[in-house]
Amino acid sequence: MYKIAIIGDRDSIYGFAALGIATYPVSTKEEATKTLKHLAEGSFAVIYTTEALYSEIHEEIEAFRSNLIPAIIPLPGVSENNGIGIANVRKSVERAVGSDIIFNNEN
Repeated sequence: MYKIAIIGDRDSIYGFAALGIATYPVSTKEEATKTLKHLAEGSFAVIYTTEALYSEIHEEIEAFRSNLIPAIIPLPGVSENNGIGIANVRKSVERAVGSDIIFNNEN
């Protein structure tokens, strides 16, 4: 059976434990890279990361892009969010329905 995990700073990820998601707090790039490899080679089908961490280890994440499993998905964290998560959601919606349905209400 496949599992779900989240990697990131402690403050951003601990609430996910209440949802049954395995949490892996990391504080350095090296620790994050090692944890990502361990989870990706294990029985995890979905690995969430904070946006800040996703940006930091983007090259390591790209090594897993050609694989069907695991799906590595960025989520906003407590701080240092840069919009990667919403951009990925927007791309997925465009692929699924053929159009961008998320509108920007700044006008």
